Amino acid sequence: MALLKYEEIAESLRIRMASGEFPPGATLPSGRDLAEQWQVARATVVKAMDVLRNDGVVEARQGAGFVVTETAIGRPAGNRKSGTARVTGGMPFTRIGDPERTIPPAHIATALGLPDGTHALRRARLMQLPDGTPHSYVEAWFPPDVVDKAPRLAQRAPIAEGTTRYITRQTERTPAEGVDVTTARLVTEEEARHLRLDTPAAVAVVLHIAYDQEGRPLACEEGVTPGSLWEQTDTYPM
Repeated sequence: MALLKYEEIAESLRIRMASGEFPPGATLPSGRDLAEQWQVARATVVKAMDVLRNDGVVEARQGAGFVVTETAIGRPAGNRKSGTARVTGGMPFTRIGDPERTIPPAHIATALGLPDGTHALRRARLMQLPDGTPHSYVEAWFPPDVVDKAPRLAQRAPIAEGTTRYITRQTERTPAEGVDVTTARLVTEEEARHLRLDTPAAVAVVLHIAYDQEGRPLACEEGVTPGSLWEQTDTYPM
């Protein structure tokens, strides 16, 4: 499906950010310059910037225009419903270790539809509250057929345009359905170390699986949140 003009402008700026042309802290071209470059009305550029701001990629600074965010923003595992944005559902995070290809736990391999012994790519991050304390520990897993076409997943640096957009562009596979499974258990020693918990401690675990338009797994994430921080609210008609 063809992109609308404002989406095309936003995607172009994401690519330029990802390439290093506009690194964190850099100021983007002015709305006037972008409107002239793309031969569009200023209102179209404003819509493009709204898209980037909602994704947590840029922020407006008085007197400076739009600046590429210096702190990566991501979302805890799950809650990827259509229409949600990183800026409203996300929080700062730090990368834990380097991405690595390894054999995933059995339940992750099952979620990704991988035969026993097949390697997948693991990326780990620690989501943080505004004061810098840990909120949740998240491991994202990607199957080989995705990683082979999206090599930046194997790099430590954040993906400015967002992992989902990057995978979609590289593989031409679009996330069409998400499944979230929430369970509770005791924290593991490694999780406790990242989350600064004394053991034993109860944690909520959200396993998120993203499927493409043909029902094939694109990725899965497992987020672990201390029981004291876990809260889920649903509003529905009765």
